[in-house]
Amino acid sequence: MGRPSKIEIKETVESLQKLYGKEKDYRIRARLKCLILTKTQKFSSQRKLANHLSVDYATVKRWLKQYREEGLQSLTKMNSGGKRKSIISEELHQALDKKVNDSNEPFLGYWEAVLWVKNEYNLDIKYNTLRTYLIRHFNTKLKSPRKSHYKKDDQVIEAFLKTTQ
Repeated sequence: MGRPSKIEIKETVESLQKLYGKEKDYRIRARLKCLILTKTQKFSSQRKLANHLSVDYATVKRWLKQYREEGLQSLTKMNSGGKRKSIISEELHQALDKKVNDSNEPFLGYWEAVLWVKNEYNLDIKYNTLRTYLIRHFNTKLKSPRKSHYKKDDQVIEAFLKTTQ
C-alpha cells in the first residue's frame, strides 16, 4: 500500500470546483480534478488517484510537484506550441492563385510549380509542401481532361446523346 499524499493545497475545494467547471481544456480539467480529489482525500494513495484519473502514477506525481513548487497558476497554464508560420507569403499566395487559374499557361504539374517558385521568388520549397499547399488552398489535381479531337463534330454528339436517352 502506498503512502498517503502529504501535500498542502492552499485553495478551497469550492474555488477549485469553480475553476474546474469553467475550464474547457480536458488536460487542465484532469489536473484540477487531481487537486480536488487530493484536497478532499478521497483516495488513500496517489496510485489509486492516478488509476481513477486514468493517467500514469508518474503524471500525478509530476502535477503535484509542479503545484507544490510553482503554484496553481503554472498547473492551469498549458505550454503548447503555437501556430507555425507559413513558408508561403501572402504575395506568393496571390501569384500562385493567378498562375493556377491562368487558362493560357497553367502549371503542367507540381514539379513545374516548384521550379516556377524557385525561379520567380528564389524560394526553395519542397515538392510535398507546395503540393499540399496547392491542394489545400486551390483544390488542384494532377488529372486533367483529355483534349478533344479537332475533327470532332458537336452536332453528331448531340444527335447521339438524344438517341441514347
